Amino acid sequence: MSTVKCLVWDLDQTLWQGILLEAGETRLSGEIRDVIVELDARGILNSIASRNDHEHAWPRLEELGIAEYFVAPKIGWGRKSDSVRAIAHELGFAHKTLAFIDDQPAERAEVHFHLPEVRLYAAEEAESLLDRPEFTPASVTADSRQRRRMYQANVRRDAGRAAFQGPDEQFLRSLDMVLRVDRAGERELARVAELTLRTSQMNATGVHYPDETLRGLVDDPGHEVLVATLTDRFGSHGAIGVLLLEKSERVWRLKLLATSCRVVSFGVGAVILRWLADQTAAAGVHLVADFRATDRNRMMEIAYRFAGFAEDGCPCHADLRSEDDAAVVFHLVPSRQQPPPTMRVVAPPLAVAAGAPVDWEPLPDNRMGEGS
Repeated sequence: MSTVKCLVWDLDQTLWQGILLEAGETRLSGEIRDVIVELDARGILNSIASRNDHEHAWPRLEELGIAEYFVAPKIGWGRKSDSVRAIAHELGFAHKTLAFIDDQPAERAEVHFHLPEVRLYAAEEAESLLDRPEFTPASVTADSRQRRRMYQANVRRDAGRAAFQGPDEQFLRSLDMVLRVDRAGERELARVAELTLRTSQMNATGVHYPDETLRGLVDDPGHEVLVATLTDRFGSHGAIGVLLLEKSERVWRLKLLATSCRVVSFGVGAVILRWLADQTAAAGVHLVADFRATDRNRMMEIAYRFAGFAEDGCPCHADLRSEDDAAVVFHLVPSRQQPPPTMRVVAPPLAVAAGAPVDWEPLPDNRMGEGS
């Protein structure tokens, strides 16, 4: 059973004991508080879908010291299925990754009728949720523990973008973004494996690389396992990209590029491809990339083609054999690239085996001729 990404709570007689607008007295048990805090620590978001007066309910959550744990809460008088649907849309989650808990069978039935993929739980099951496999991720990474804060930062970021007066590129410059690319180490491997599993729209092959495979590649001098992180003035986006690169004398092969959908609007994928093209040109080799079409990753093919990749018969990759017969091999004769205007890029020089990350500042142009 797949892991739940977000648990949506009803309030009255579910999250707290009592009915806020009737008795005015509500009590939060220590057990429920522990469930909320532990789900957050596991990287599972908490949200709210409640028929209540927001002006009364939210201050009560603040008094109880738990308001900060909830993202995209919907407190009002509409249907709960509409609230759950809105939460899924705001977070960018598929319905099957959400769960809803409520004390009323009729409310659970209403959500099930309109959103049959959402998992449902009765209020009396709340204290046992932490023992269930769907609320127990296989691993908890540093990013998982910060997931709620990253989503909250994104809300502030989106609000800033909506309020900004001027061209979007000017807003992107104002974010003071720093894209950092690092060789994956022990701390990053679990997140890299998670990215290959969770990312589908911006995954060039749809292949999942398990932890043990990645560990072998990290120790292989012929491969680079790279992880990209992004920060800006609103906070951290966490690890947002992974690259798996195979290096040989004539050609470097990008076996996997996956980036989070959360950073598509910042142009991160294009920046990564430009940086990689610059590094490849500096090394004097060609660059090829595996692409396997899925029903969700059309945007990745567009990104490759926009970056100048094409299907051709260059001798440099004539002997390359794809691990997947359905994969296409795109080819690029790279040239030196200028750093992007919207973000600072800190990354290792890939032609150096253990080069420390430095600001991307391309050397004088030494572009290769066709067929070199």
